[in-house]
This record gives sequence, C-alpha cells and structure tokens, in this order.
Amino acid sequence: MQTPDLRSRLLAILAADAAGYSRLMSLDERGTVAALRAARAVFREHVVLHGGRVIDTAGDSVLAVFDSAAGAVTAALAAQRDLAGLATGLPEDRCMHFRIGVHLGDVIEKADGTVYGDGVNIAARLQVLAEPGGVTLLPARFVFRFTGSAGAGLRIGGVGQEPRSEPAPTLATPVS
Repeated sequence: MQTPDLRSRLLAILAADAAGYSRLMSLDERGTVAALRAARAVFREHVVLHGGRVIDTAGDSVLAVFDSAAGAVTAALAAQRDLAGLATGLPEDRCMHFRIGVHLGDVIEKADGTVYGDGVNIAARLQVLAEPGGVTLLPARFVFRFTGSAGAGLRIGGVGQEPRSEPAPTLATPVS
C-alpha cells in the first residue's frame, strides 16, 4: 500500500562492509577510524559520480542506492579499485578491505530517502558472500548486461551458496 510518506521503488542497492573491522580496531583504533574515514570518502565520490546516493554509513558499513544498475556496478568496481590504492604500502594485517553486494530489487523509500525491504536485505546477504576487495552480484546476467563482457577487468565465477533459494550469485572481483 502506497502512503504519502512511503513509496515502492525498484533501485540498485549497494551494501558494503569492512572485512575484519573489529580486528583492525583492536590493533589501532585511531588508525582504523582514519582508514574508515578515507574509505567512506572513496565510496561517496564513486556513488555520486555514478548517479547514486549514500543512504547510511552505520558502523563500518555503507549503504547506497542507484536508479541504474550500471551505475551501482560501476561505482562498486571503481570504489574497490581506489580502496586497494589506499592500502598500498601498508602491512596486509593493517589493510582495510571491503566486501560489496549489489542487488537490483524493490525497496520501500521514506520521504527522507531512507530505504527498507527485501532488496536491501538481499544486497546485505550478497555482501557477506563477497571476498574482501570483491563484489557479489545477483543474478549472473546482471554482470554481462551492465558491465559488457567478463573480460572487462573482472574475474567471473559462480558462488556455491544460494541466499533465499534464488539463483546462485555471481562473483565479480576487480583484477589488477
């Protein structure tokens, strides 16, 4: 049911979370907070550049939405590429890597822009399946339709889990 303060929309949802954030905080709280601040700046830049908007940044996560699935995928891959650059020169155990899930799905949007619903939940579940520094998408045709071909800077392969009995997600990880 539509109400003036709630509306249903089809959006591309990007859910990101820092892998090993608690471990990083236990090693160096100030350094981890500084790294998180720098990572969020990278996310904001690419989300805006590719036509999206950041909805929330609770804890060590980022939630963004896009009118275009192409924008969400492009922003996710560009952010991962730039985030890898931030870690250059740091010992591996001090690097902050993000897992990103991208899903095209229905959401309920409040008048203030906050989003809820199954689409957000699925993007969050896909994020958990991503390798640190990687992006997980659902379904496989999503990758090929919106990023061109599998050879365009991506390693494509199936993931063996099926969240909510839906098709197996496709993993797209930036390669150098």
